[in-house]
Amino acid sequence: MKILVSNQQAKFRVSSPRLRRLAGWLAEQAGLPLHSLEILLTDDAGIVTANHAVFGRDYITDVISLAYPSLPDEISGAGELIINVVLAAREGARRAGGPERELALYLAHGCDHLAGADDTTPPQRAAMRRRELRWLRAATRTGLLRGLFQS
Repeated sequence: MKILVSNQQAKFRVSSPRLRRLAGWLAEQAGLPLHSLEILLTDDAGIVTANHAVFGRDYITDVISLAYPSLPDEISGAGELIINVVLAAREGARRAGGPERELALYLAHGCDHLAGADDTTPPQRAAMRRRELRWLRAATRTGLLRGLFQS
């Protein structure tokens, strides 16, 4: 899978190679049948703009997942994740695991949605969270979360 990272926020330095490696690993865990994945890193203002454009909602969120069907000459579709890096840093500062784990959680959650998971009901939300936390524990053991944020 081709993974492209675009950084449109300026407050935090994120390692694109490390994020791509984690995204590829999470895509495998989720069984994503995609030929490409674009990850757009943004801030609070950028995610509000995207949230309004996609869902008509005017508030800050963590991640927006967009799946695109395959074109006639392609075997599989594409996906896009819009991730709020500023929120990940802010929330991660208050939570165990820190900003890197929070950013990884948003990435895992987005991949889970791209794989078809839904979180509209409490049981669906709980199932997604269990799966995502299992992925994060495994990713942490293998060192995939280290170095996502750069100083």
